[in-house]
Amino acid sequence: MSVAYFETLNRLLAHAGTGQAQLLLDLDRLDENLAQLRAQLSAKCKIRIVVKSLASAALLQYIAQQLSSQRFMVFHFPHLQHIQTLFPQGDILLGKPMPIQALQQSDHQILGSQNIQWLIDSVERLNQYLHFAQSRQIQLRVNLEIDIGLHRGGFADESSFVKALQLIQANAPYLKLSGLMGYDAHVSKLPQPWFKPEIVFQRTQQRYQFFLQCLGKYFSEAELKDLCLNGAGSASFGLHQHGTVCNDLAVGSALLKPLDFELSALKAFCPAMWIAAPVLKVIPIVQLPEIPLWARLFRNQHAVFIYGGYWRGKCEYPEGVKPHALYGRSSNQEMLQLPKGCQIQIDDYVFIRPSQTEVIISQFAQLHVIRDMKLYAVWSTFRE
Repeated sequence: MSVAYFETLNRLLAHAGTGQAQLLLDLDRLDENLAQLRAQLSAKCKIRIVVKSLASAALLQYIAQQLSSQRFMVFHFPHLQHIQTLFPQGDILLGKPMPIQALQQSDHQILGSQNIQWLIDSVERLNQYLHFAQSRQIQLRVNLEIDIGLHRGGFADESSFVKALQLIQANAPYLKLSGLMGYDAHVSKLPQPWFKPEIVFQRTQQRYQFFLQCLGKYFSEAELKDLCLNGAGSASFGLHQHGTVCNDLAVGSALLKPLDFELSALKAFCPAMWIAAPVLKVIPIVQLPEIPLWARLFRNQHAVFIYGGYWRGKCEYPEGVKPHALYGRSSNQEMLQLPKGCQIQIDDYVFIRPSQTEVIISQFAQLHVIRDMKLYAVWSTFRE
Protein backbone atom coordinates (compact mmCIF):
# COMPACT_ATOMS: atom_id res chain seq x y z
CA MET A 1 0.00 0.00 0.00
CA SER A 2 1.33 3.44 -0.92
CA VAL A 3 1.92 6.23 1.57
CA ALA A 4 -0.08 8.55 -0.71
CA TYR A 5 -3.15 6.30 -0.37
CA PHE A 6 -3.20 6.56 3.41
CA GLU A 7 -2.32 10.25 3.41
CA THR A 8 -5.39 10.84 1.25
CA LEU A 9 -7.54 8.81 3.64
CA ASN A 10 -6.10 10.76 6.56
CA ARG A 11 -7.07 14.06 4.91
CA LEU A 12 -10.54 12.70 4.16
CA LEU A 13 -11.11 11.70 7.78
CA ALA A 14 -9.83 15.07 8.99
CA HIS A 15 -13.12 16.59 7.79
CA ALA A 16 -15.40 13.52 7.33
CA GLY A 17 -14.30 11.29 10.20
CA THR A 18 -16.18 10.60 13.42
CA GLY A 19 -13.40 11.29 15.91
CA GLN A 20 -13.71 7.65 16.96
CA ALA A 21 -12.18 4.43 15.78
CA GLN A 22 -14.07 3.48 12.64
CA LEU A 23 -14.11 0.71 10.06
CA LEU A 24 -13.45 1.75 6.45
CA LEU A 25 -14.46 -0.15 3.32
CA ASP A 26 -12.85 0.88 0.02
CA LEU A 27 -15.57 0.14 -2.53
CA ASP A 28 -13.27 0.66 -5.52
CA ARG A 29 -10.93 -2.02 -4.19
CA LEU A 30 -13.86 -4.33 -3.49
CA ASP A 31 -14.92 -3.87 -7.13
CA GLU A 32 -11.41 -4.86 -8.27
CA ASN A 33 -11.63 -8.01 -6.17
CA LEU A 34 -15.08 -8.84 -7.50
CA ALA A 35 -13.71 -8.54 -11.05
CA GLN A 36 -10.82 -10.87 -10.15
CA LEU A 37 -13.24 -13.38 -8.67
CA ARG A 38 -15.44 -13.39 -11.76
CA ALA A 39 -12.37 -13.86 -13.96
CA GLN A 40 -11.25 -16.92 -11.97
CA LEU A 41 -14.61 -18.67 -11.73
CA SER A 42 -15.33 -21.82 -13.67
CA ALA A 43 -18.47 -21.52 -15.80
CA LYS A 44 -19.94 -24.68 -14.21
CA CYS A 45 -19.62 -23.37 -10.66
CA LYS A 46 -22.02 -21.15 -8.74
CA ILE A 47 -20.61 -18.76 -6.17
CA ARG A 48 -21.77 -18.97 -2.55
CA ILE A 49 -21.22 -15.83 -0.48
CA VAL A 50 -19.80 -16.41 3.02
CA VAL A 51 -21.83 -14.22 5.36
CA LYS A 52 -19.56 -14.24 8.43
CA SER A 53 -16.75 -12.52 6.52
CA LEU A 54 -19.01 -9.82 5.04
CA ALA A 55 -21.47 -9.28 7.88
CA SER A 56 -23.35 -6.18 6.76
CA ALA A 57 -26.77 -6.14 5.08
CA ALA A 58 -25.87 -3.46 2.52
CA LEU A 59 -22.49 -5.05 1.81
CA LEU A 60 -24.06 -8.45 1.20
CA GLN A 61 -26.73 -6.91 -1.03
CA TYR A 62 -24.06 -5.10 -3.04
CA ILE A 63 -21.94 -8.24 -3.50
CA ALA A 64 -24.97 -10.42 -4.28
CA GLN A 65 -26.00 -7.99 -7.01
CA GLN A 66 -22.48 -7.75 -8.46
CA LEU A 67 -22.10 -11.54 -8.55
CA SER A 68 -25.71 -12.26 -9.55
CA SER A 69 -25.86 -14.77 -6.70
CA GLN A 70 -28.33 -15.42 -3.92
CA ARG A 71 -26.47 -18.38 -2.50
CA PHE A 72 -25.15 -17.86 1.01
CA MET A 73 -23.12 -19.78 3.57
CA VAL A 74 -24.10 -19.00 7.16
CA PHE A 75 -22.06 -19.88 10.25
CA HIS A 76 -23.87 -17.97 13.00
CA PHE A 77 -27.51 -18.63 13.84
CA PRO A 78 -28.59 -14.95 14.16
CA HIS A 79 -27.18 -14.38 10.66
CA LEU A 80 -29.61 -17.01 9.38
CA GLN A 81 -32.53 -14.79 10.36
CA HIS A 82 -30.89 -11.73 8.77
CA ILE A 83 -30.34 -13.53 5.46
CA GLN A 84 -33.86 -14.94 5.36
CA THR A 85 -35.24 -11.42 5.78
CA LEU A 86 -32.87 -9.81 3.26
CA PHE A 87 -33.06 -12.56 0.64
CA PRO A 88 -36.39 -14.45 0.96
CA GLN A 89 -35.51 -16.57 -2.09
CA GLY A 90 -31.88 -17.07 -1.08
CA ASP A 91 -30.36 -20.55 -0.92
CA ILE A 92 -28.70 -20.94 2.49
CA LEU A 93 -26.11 -23.57 3.37
CA LEU A 94 -25.02 -23.83 6.99
CA GLY A 95 -21.23 -23.72 7.16
CA LYS A 96 -21.04 -25.73 10.36
CA PRO A 97 -23.36 -28.24 12.04
CA MET A 98 -25.79 -26.57 14.41
CA PRO A 99 -26.56 -28.14 17.80
CA ILE A 100 -30.08 -29.55 17.88
CA GLN A 101 -30.88 -27.07 20.66
CA ALA A 102 -30.57 -24.23 18.12
CA LEU A 103 -33.27 -25.84 15.97
CA GLN A 104 -35.47 -26.47 19.00
CA GLN A 105 -35.50 -22.73 19.67
CA SER A 106 -36.10 -21.71 16.05
CA ASP A 107 -39.32 -20.26 14.70
CA HIS A 108 -41.59 -21.82 12.09
CA GLN A 109 -40.29 -19.59 9.30
CA ILE A 110 -36.81 -21.09 9.62
CA LEU A 111 -37.88 -24.67 10.24
CA GLY A 112 -40.43 -24.63 7.45
CA SER A 113 -38.05 -23.21 4.85
CA GLN A 114 -36.99 -25.42 1.97
CA ASN A 115 -34.23 -22.92 1.13
CA ILE A 116 -32.03 -23.97 4.06
CA GLN A 117 -29.50 -26.80 3.90
CA TRP A 118 -28.63 -28.06 7.38
CA LEU A 119 -25.06 -29.34 7.64
CA ILE A 120 -24.69 -32.84 9.09
CA ASP A 121 -21.30 -34.18 10.19
CA SER A 122 -22.17 -37.55 11.74
CA VAL A 123 -24.78 -40.29 11.95
CA GLU A 124 -25.42 -39.29 15.56
CA ARG A 125 -26.33 -35.73 14.56
CA LEU A 126 -28.42 -36.98 11.65
CA ASN A 127 -30.45 -39.08 14.09
CA GLN A 128 -30.98 -36.01 16.28
CA TYR A 129 -32.28 -34.06 13.29
CA LEU A 130 -34.49 -36.98 12.23
CA HIS A 131 -36.15 -37.27 15.64
CA PHE A 132 -36.65 -33.52 15.73
CA ALA A 133 -38.22 -33.49 12.24
CA GLN A 134 -40.53 -36.35 13.23
CA SER A 135 -41.61 -34.52 16.38
CA ARG A 136 -42.45 -31.38 14.36
CA GLN A 137 -43.78 -33.25 11.31
CA ILE A 138 -41.48 -31.34 8.95
CA GLN A 139 -38.90 -32.24 6.32
CA LEU A 140 -35.33 -30.96 6.72
CA ARG A 141 -32.93 -30.62 3.80
CA VAL A 142 -29.56 -31.98 4.92
CA ASN A 143 -26.12 -31.50 3.42
CA LEU A 144 -23.45 -34.01 4.47
CA GLU A 145 -20.07 -32.66 5.51
CA ILE A 146 -17.29 -34.88 4.14
CA ASP A 147 -13.66 -34.95 5.24
CA ILE A 148 -11.54 -34.54 2.11
CA GLY A 149 -8.26 -33.89 3.91
CA LEU A 150 -8.73 -31.03 6.37
CA HIS A 151 -9.55 -33.48 9.20
CA ARG A 152 -11.90 -31.08 10.99
CA GLY A 153 -14.69 -33.60 11.35
CA GLY A 154 -17.37 -34.78 8.98
CA PHE A 155 -17.84 -38.16 7.32
CA ALA A 156 -14.42 -39.69 6.79
CA ASP A 157 -15.16 -43.29 5.80
CA GLU A 158 -17.56 -45.23 3.64
CA SER A 159 -19.23 -47.08 6.50
CA SER A 160 -20.57 -44.05 8.38
CA PHE A 161 -21.36 -42.22 5.13
CA VAL A 162 -23.45 -45.13 3.83
CA LYS A 163 -25.31 -45.36 7.16
CA ALA A 164 -26.25 -41.71 6.77
CA LEU A 165 -27.44 -42.24 3.19
CA GLN A 166 -29.54 -45.23 4.21
CA LEU A 167 -31.06 -43.29 7.09
CA ILE A 168 -32.03 -40.45 4.76
CA GLN A 169 -33.55 -42.83 2.21
CA ALA A 170 -35.52 -44.70 4.86
CA ASN A 171 -37.00 -41.47 6.23
CA ALA A 172 -37.84 -39.51 3.10
CA PRO A 173 -40.84 -37.67 4.64
CA TYR A 174 -38.51 -36.08 7.20
CA LEU A 175 -35.05 -35.89 5.60
CA LYS A 176 -33.99 -34.90 2.11
CA LEU A 177 -30.41 -34.98 0.86
CA SER A 178 -29.48 -31.57 -0.59
CA GLY A 179 -25.79 -32.19 -1.26
CA LEU A 180 -22.27 -32.50 0.09
CA MET A 181 -19.81 -30.02 1.57
CA GLY A 182 -16.06 -30.69 1.40
CA TYR A 183 -13.88 -27.87 2.72
CA ASP A 184 -10.30 -27.72 1.44
CA ALA A 185 -8.82 -24.66 3.19
CA HIS A 186 -5.62 -26.54 4.00
CA VAL A 187 -4.68 -26.82 0.32
CA SER A 188 -3.19 -23.31 0.11
CA LYS A 189 -2.04 -23.02 3.72
CA LEU A 190 0.29 -25.99 4.08
CA PRO A 191 3.97 -24.95 4.12
CA GLN A 192 5.53 -24.70 0.70
CA PRO A 193 7.58 -26.00 -1.08
CA TRP A 194 7.09 -29.22 0.90
CA PHE A 195 3.42 -29.29 -0.03
CA LYS A 196 2.43 -28.20 -3.52
CA PRO A 197 -1.14 -26.81 -3.57
CA GLU A 198 -1.93 -28.36 -6.97
CA ILE A 199 -0.98 -31.85 -5.77
CA VAL A 200 -2.81 -31.54 -2.44
CA PHE A 201 -5.84 -30.19 -4.32
CA GLN A 202 -5.93 -33.25 -6.57
CA ARG A 203 -5.94 -35.48 -3.50
CA THR A 204 -8.92 -33.60 -2.07
CA GLN A 205 -10.72 -33.96 -5.39
CA GLN A 206 -10.12 -37.70 -5.40
CA ARG A 207 -11.59 -37.92 -1.89
CA TYR A 208 -14.61 -35.90 -2.97
CA GLN A 209 -15.06 -38.15 -6.01
CA PHE A 210 -14.97 -41.21 -3.73
CA PHE A 211 -17.98 -39.94 -1.78
CA LEU A 212 -19.78 -39.07 -5.00
CA GLN A 213 -19.32 -42.64 -6.21
CA CYS A 214 -20.83 -43.88 -2.95
CA LEU A 215 -23.81 -41.60 -3.56
CA GLY A 216 -24.31 -43.14 -6.99
CA LYS A 217 -25.07 -46.50 -5.39
CA TYR A 218 -28.06 -45.13 -3.50
CA PHE A 219 -29.45 -42.26 -5.56
CA SER A 220 -30.51 -42.05 -9.18
CA GLU A 221 -28.74 -39.91 -11.75
CA ALA A 222 -31.73 -37.55 -11.80
CA GLU A 223 -31.54 -37.13 -8.02
CA LEU A 224 -27.78 -36.51 -8.12
CA LYS A 225 -28.08 -33.88 -10.86
CA ASP A 226 -29.68 -31.30 -8.56
CA LEU A 227 -27.37 -31.76 -5.56
CA CYS A 228 -25.31 -28.89 -4.17
CA LEU A 229 -21.67 -30.05 -4.24
CA ASN A 230 -20.01 -27.34 -2.21
CA GLY A 231 -16.30 -26.82 -1.80
CA ALA A 232 -13.46 -24.31 -1.76
CA GLY A 233 -13.15 -21.14 0.30
CA SER A 234 -11.26 -17.89 -0.14
CA ALA A 235 -7.87 -19.59 0.07
CA SER A 236 -8.56 -22.30 -2.50
CA PHE A 237 -11.34 -21.36 -4.93
CA GLY A 238 -8.82 -20.45 -7.65
CA LEU A 239 -7.63 -24.05 -7.87
CA HIS A 240 -11.12 -25.12 -8.90
CA GLN A 241 -11.15 -23.01 -12.07
CA HIS A 242 -9.40 -25.60 -14.27
CA GLY A 243 -11.54 -28.54 -13.23
CA THR A 244 -13.48 -29.60 -10.15
CA VAL A 245 -16.09 -32.10 -9.03
CA CYS A 246 -17.84 -29.25 -7.20
CA ASN A 247 -20.60 -27.09 -8.63
CA ASP A 248 -20.84 -24.63 -5.73
CA LEU A 249 -17.86 -22.62 -4.39
CA ALA A 250 -17.77 -20.58 -1.18
CA VAL A 251 -15.93 -17.24 -1.09
CA GLY A 252 -15.95 -14.43 1.46
CA SER A 253 -12.74 -13.04 2.92
CA ALA A 254 -10.95 -12.84 -0.44
CA LEU A 255 -13.21 -9.94 -1.39
CA LEU A 256 -11.79 -7.80 1.44
CA LYS A 257 -8.44 -9.60 1.78
CA PRO A 258 -7.58 -9.22 5.46
CA LEU A 259 -4.05 -9.98 6.63
CA ASP A 260 -4.58 -13.72 7.20
CA PHE A 261 -5.37 -14.03 3.50
CA GLU A 262 -2.10 -12.60 2.26
CA LEU A 263 -1.52 -15.78 0.26
CA SER A 264 0.11 -16.51 -3.07
CA ALA A 265 -3.26 -17.83 -4.27
CA LEU A 266 -4.74 -14.35 -3.73
CA LYS A 267 -1.87 -12.20 -5.03
CA ALA A 268 -4.18 -10.60 -7.62
CA PHE A 269 -6.55 -9.41 -4.87
CA CYS A 270 -6.06 -6.25 -2.80
CA PRO A 271 -6.90 -5.25 0.79
CA ALA A 272 -10.17 -3.31 0.96
CA MET A 273 -10.86 -2.82 4.67
CA TRP A 274 -9.10 -0.78 7.37
CA ILE A 275 -9.55 0.22 10.96
CA ALA A 276 -8.91 3.96 11.28
CA ALA A 277 -8.07 5.03 14.84
CA PRO A 278 -7.54 8.70 15.77
CA VAL A 279 -4.44 9.72 17.67
CA LEU A 280 -5.40 11.01 21.13
CA LYS A 281 -1.96 11.81 22.53
CA VAL A 282 1.56 12.17 21.17
CA ILE A 283 4.27 11.12 23.64
CA PRO A 284 7.68 12.66 22.85
CA ILE A 285 9.55 10.30 25.18
CA VAL A 286 8.28 6.87 26.23
CA GLN A 287 8.24 6.26 29.99
CA LEU A 288 7.22 3.10 31.82
CA PRO A 289 5.38 3.36 35.16
CA GLU A 290 7.55 3.07 38.28
CA ILE A 291 10.76 2.34 36.39
CA PRO A 292 12.54 5.71 36.21
CA LEU A 293 15.95 4.09 35.87
CA TRP A 294 14.90 2.71 32.50
CA ALA A 295 14.04 6.15 31.15
CA ARG A 296 17.45 6.46 29.50
CA LEU A 297 16.73 3.35 27.44
CA PHE A 298 13.63 4.95 25.93
CA ARG A 299 14.82 8.54 25.49
CA ASN A 300 14.83 8.12 21.71
CA GLN A 301 11.47 6.36 21.58
CA HIS A 302 8.35 8.29 20.61
CA ALA A 303 4.80 6.99 20.81
CA VAL A 304 1.12 7.79 20.48
CA PHE A 305 -1.99 6.70 22.28
CA ILE A 306 -4.92 5.92 19.99
CA TYR A 307 -8.67 5.69 20.38
CA GLY A 308 -9.25 1.99 21.12
CA GLY A 309 -6.77 -0.72 20.25
CA TYR A 310 -5.80 -4.35 20.79
CA TRP A 311 -7.48 -5.31 17.52
CA ARG A 312 -6.36 -8.40 15.67
CA GLY A 313 -4.42 -6.83 12.85
CA LYS A 314 -1.30 -4.95 11.83
CA CYS A 315 -0.60 -1.23 11.71
CA GLU A 316 -0.07 -0.26 8.06
CA TYR A 317 0.24 3.52 8.36
CA PRO A 318 2.31 5.29 9.46
CA GLU A 319 4.75 2.63 8.30
CA GLY A 320 6.65 0.99 11.14
CA VAL A 321 4.13 1.84 13.86
CA LYS A 322 3.60 -1.07 16.27
CA PRO A 323 2.35 -1.83 19.80
CA HIS A 324 5.01 -1.14 22.42
CA ALA A 325 6.57 -4.41 23.54
CA LEU A 326 6.87 -3.47 27.23
CA TYR A 327 4.07 -1.00 27.92
CA GLY A 328 1.37 -3.58 27.24
CA ARG A 329 -1.79 -3.77 25.12
CA SER A 330 -5.03 -1.90 25.69
CA SER A 331 -8.43 -1.95 23.99
CA ASN A 332 -9.20 1.48 25.45
CA GLN A 333 -6.12 3.61 24.67
CA GLU A 334 -3.32 1.61 23.13
CA MET A 335 0.25 2.86 23.05
CA LEU A 336 1.86 2.54 19.64
CA GLN A 337 5.58 3.03 19.24
CA LEU A 338 6.60 5.32 16.38
CA PRO A 339 9.54 4.76 14.06
CA LYS A 340 12.31 7.33 14.10
CA GLY A 341 11.41 10.45 12.17
CA CYS A 342 7.68 9.73 12.06
CA GLN A 343 5.69 12.94 11.92
CA ILE A 344 2.23 12.48 13.40
CA GLN A 345 -0.06 14.83 15.30
CA ILE A 346 -3.07 14.48 17.54
CA ASP A 347 -6.27 13.92 15.51
CA ASP A 348 -4.31 12.22 12.73
CA TYR A 349 -5.35 8.64 12.05
CA VAL A 350 -3.49 5.35 12.35
CA PHE A 351 -4.61 2.70 9.84
CA ILE A 352 -4.72 -0.96 10.82
CA ARG A 353 -5.30 -3.89 8.48
CA PRO A 354 -7.51 -6.50 10.19
CA SER A 355 -6.30 -10.09 10.42
CA GLN A 356 -9.82 -11.43 9.79
CA THR A 357 -12.88 -9.46 8.78
CA GLU A 358 -15.27 -11.85 10.55
CA VAL A 359 -13.72 -10.89 13.90
CA ILE A 360 -13.57 -7.16 13.25
CA ILE A 361 -16.83 -6.26 11.50
CA SER A 362 -19.00 -7.29 14.45
CA GLN A 363 -16.98 -4.97 16.72
CA PHE A 364 -18.16 -1.90 14.80
CA ALA A 365 -21.74 -0.72 14.39
CA GLN A 366 -21.05 0.81 10.99
CA LEU A 367 -18.96 0.49 7.86
CA HIS A 368 -17.79 3.82 6.47
CA VAL A 369 -17.73 3.25 2.73
CA ILE A 370 -15.21 5.06 0.54
CA ARG A 371 -15.65 5.57 -3.21
CA ASP A 372 -13.19 7.64 -5.29
CA MET A 373 -11.49 8.53 -1.99
CA LYS A 374 -14.63 10.27 -0.75
CA LEU A 375 -17.17 9.19 1.85
CA TYR A 376 -19.82 7.35 -0.17
CA ALA A 377 -22.13 5.76 2.41
CA VAL A 378 -22.45 4.44 5.94
CA TRP A 379 -23.66 0.84 6.20
CA SER A 380 -24.84 -0.93 9.34
CA THR A 381 -23.24 -4.22 10.37
CA PHE A 382 -24.52 -7.39 12.03
CA ARG A 383 -23.51 -6.85 15.65
CA GLU A 384 -23.78 -10.52 16.67
